[in-house]
Order: sequence, then structure tokens, then C-alpha cells
Amino acid sequence: MLVDSRSDYQALNIVTQEVYDSALLEPAKILENSVEFNTDGTLRIDPPFYAQVMLESRAGNRKYFHVEEVVPRVLSLAGSSGKQINGRTLLGMQGLPPPENLADNEGMPVFYNTMYRNDEVRMVALWRDLHYDGLHRQVVVLVGESMDMRLRTQQQAWREGLFRDGRMLILAILLVWLSVLWALRPLNELRREIKARDIDNLMPLDDSHVPREVVPLVKAVNHHIDLYRQVLDRQARFLADASHQLRTPLAIMRTQAQYAQREPDIARMRETLAAIIRQLGQTSRLTEQLLSLAHASRNDASPHAKVDLNALAREVVLLYLPLAREKHQDLGWVDCGEANDEEDAAHVWVLGSDAEIHESISNLVHNAINHAGDGSTITVSAGIEENDAWVSVCDNGVGLDPSLRESVFIRFDRGGTARKGNRGSGSGLGLAIALAYAQRNRGTILLKDGDATVDGGVGLCAVLIMPKHSA
Repeated sequence: MLVDSRSDYQALNIVTQEVYDSALLEPAKILENSVEFNTDGTLRIDPPFYAQVMLESRAGNRKYFHVEEVVPRVLSLAGSSGKQINGRTLLGMQGLPPPENLADNEGMPVFYNTMYRNDEVRMVALWRDLHYDGLHRQVVVLVGESMDMRLRTQQQAWREGLFRDGRMLILAILLVWLSVLWALRPLNELRREIKARDIDNLMPLDDSHVPREVVPLVKAVNHHIDLYRQVLDRQARFLADASHQLRTPLAIMRTQAQYAQREPDIARMRETLAAIIRQLGQTSRLTEQLLSLAHASRNDASPHAKVDLNALAREVVLLYLPLAREKHQDLGWVDCGEANDEEDAAHVWVLGSDAEIHESISNLVHNAINHAGDGSTITVSAGIEENDAWVSVCDNGVGLDPSLRESVFIRFDRGGTARKGNRGSGSGLGLAIALAYAQRNRGTILLKDGDATVDGGVGLCAVLIMPKHSA
């Protein structure tokens, strides 16, 4: 609106200028046409009465005029400097300032602003060549008027336009304000509904009464509420499962302790205490896994650095060698550099958290040791395939039916009823923890067929896959 007002003001000034200039040019033309030759060859000027009326000064509108004959005559007045022309006054006031340059054509007006007797004046200048009986005369006509009247007209029009625009602006602001209040009524009702809700009320917001433009926002809020409800449901299930898993070993240890307290035989008491110690070890392992799973399920970003999967897999294998020997298992590691003589071939670089990836591989190896069975062979290796880096833990143990491979990533799931006889001593958290840590580092875990067994079956192969990093 300000830009439009400024444009209107400029257009108004131009129109006012043109109107007043046209009115100023009319008496100048009359004076120009009133110059005539006398019989002796001199010039005279006899303006009509209405021209005299037009040149009368009034309050706030002072008129000035001057008609002169150019003496001595110049070759051409076209475009000549007005200040270098001398003349003899035929009519009017002395000392009116001439223009910088006259027009290029006879009878064409030149408008300009100047000062005369401390009065700001708008002037028009005309020149004309007169010919009579072989005589040649040159005449310059100057007519001016004070700027007061046109300035007052412009200011009055500007004030009226400003008042009109201001009135429209106030009306527009009022209409916009009322429209916003009307449009925000459903949002205010929605706000009151949200504030009145109980803290545990996670039902979706009703978007049927909100403006159409706000519906995507309400749907996004509902989506966030649904995600939050899912998080709370997972936490509730986790706490319920954890309490259930911890309740059983605690009850067993309590019974064993009561039995040992009543047992008079020292040997049997020691056996009971040894069983309690083993149960405490399993419970400690379960507690550590629960803490690891809680950490792996967080949404905060894990620290990323360059990690060598090949070296990390070798460390995990060395860490679990004693546990594998206890079960008479052959736990081995294949160095990826042995099959390739290229420079830096023994490194499998990824970006991720060293501790979290270590924990993921450890759970894969521990799960293989726990479920492959005594006397089995477990092979750990690492490598690169196209844009992926991988670590595989393959065994030739009892294997896992393909229909159960998705479910074993669920917490506390040990392979379902089809694997009851060979579930090992695990808690059903190893693969869930491994997958959670892998996903925190932009990776995943796939289960596929492992090595062939002596009875013609196949074991299980767990593969950790991550995006490779070019060192």
C-alpha cells in the first residue's frame, strides 16, 4: 500500500504539472500571436482583453509576462542560449529570467522553474520569426506564474489521498484481524482441549473442526502422538518382560538358599551354593543384557569414528575363545587380508561407534556359541562387497528354521517351540541387542544358511552389514 501511495503521489504531481502548464501556455500563445508589424516596419503588440484577464495576478497566483524583440537579430534562435540573447521590451515586466536554451522549433514551448523577486516561478518560453515586406524580426515571449497555487493543489490532493489510503489500511487491518480471530477459533478450542487432557491421554486429536490449512499440522501431531504411544508401549512391554525374566531366577535362588540353610550335609550345601553362584552369573548376564538393550534402544546419535571391522572381529574371537573351548567348540577367525595381496586389503573400514559395533559382534558370537551345540565349528570373518562392509558368524550347528529367523530378533524369543530342545542357556536378548546396535550405526543383521552339517543339514550364519567407508 505504501508503494501504491507513492506511485499515486508521483502520478498526481505529473497530472497537476501538465494541467497547470497547459493553462500557462495558453496566454503565452495569445501574446505570441498578438505581435504585428507597424507600417514603418516596427513591431507592436496589442493583446486581446481576455488575454489581459488571463494574465491578471490574484491572491496566491501571481502572473508574470514579458515580450521582447531580439536586438540585434541572430541567425537562428533554435536551441540558442536564452541568457546570451539581448532584446527590446515590447510588453511586460523587466528582468524575467530566460531559459537555459530555447526550443529547437519555432512556437514550441520550453517549461522551467526559476526564481523572480524571491518568488518561486514556473515559466514558459516561446520564440517566433516575423516576416513582412522583406523585413525579418525575432520575438521571445516569457510567461510565468507563482508555484503557490499548484503546490497547494498537490498538497491538498496528497492529504486527501493519504487520508483515503489510511482509512483503507485501517479497514483492511480490522478485517484481517477479525478474519484471523474467526479462523483461529477452532485452534483455540483445540488448545483448550489439549490443556484439559489428562497426562496419560494419548488419543489422536480431532481434525474435523479445524481449518483445512491446519489439518496437515494436526495429522503430524497425531503421528507424533502415535509414535510416542508406541515408545511407551515398548517400554511397558520391556519392563514387563524384564520383571518376568528376573523374577524366575530370583525365585530359584531364594529356594536354593532356603534349601542350603536347612541342609546339614556340608557337601550338599556346597553343591547348592555352587548352583546359586551359577544362577547369579546367568542373572548378572541377563541384567547386563537388559542394560545394553536399553542403551541400544535410545534415539540419541551414537559417536561416529573410523572402525576396522576386521580387527574388531578378531578381538571378539580372542575374547570368546575360552567360552568356546568349554563347550568343545572350534571358534576360528578368517583374516580378510589372507585372500588378497592388495595394499590395505586387511582393513574393512566403516563409520560408527567402536564400542557399540563391538557389542553387536560379541552378541552374534555369543549367540552362536550358546546355540550351535557342543563340538560345532564357528567361523568369524569380515569383508567388503560393493558398497557394503560385513562381518559374518557362521556355524555348522543345529541351525534355525527359515520361518523363525525373523522372530528371533524379538526380545526374549529363543526360537519358538520348534527349538525348545536346543535353546541353550541364553535369555533371548542377544540378537535383539545386536540388531539394535547395528541399526544405531546405520547397519542391519541378516540370518541365512550356515555351514553344512554331518547329517546333511545346515547351520546358521548371522551377517552384520554396514555401509563401507573409503579411508
